[in-house]
Amino acid sequence: MDSPTQNTSLQRLQNVEKRIVRVLELAGGVMDELASPTGPRKEFINNHCREFMKMIKDIQVTLRDEIKSACEYRPFEKCDSSSRISNEICCKKLEYVLSQLDAMKQTIDEYQGEGAI
Repeated sequence: MDSPTQNTSLQRLQNVEKRIVRVLELAGGVMDELASPTGPRKEFINNHCREFMKMIKDIQVTLRDEIKSACEYRPFEKCDSSSRISNEICCKKLEYVLSQLDAMKQTIDEYQGEGAI
């Protein structure tokens, strides 16, 4: 049996899922703060945005590592089994998620650039 400290790929992806939920909570918190009748608190928004960006970067790194690991994994290299094909499909799906995260980060960067003007 695996030791409790050993992380499987599935556990790492489940952690990514939890971080994505947290990122959405942060974004919602900022939106609520911006809509506050008393006006937004700058420090609150700065802290949430900083945490948001850090978590986006962490998610990207983890997903890239998982894609790389999954693509390099070839247990039956000379066999065209369905599991290998499924693995490749999963890699493509993860690459798509990464591209969506990159697009989201670019939108955020553009939004922050407009706010600095």
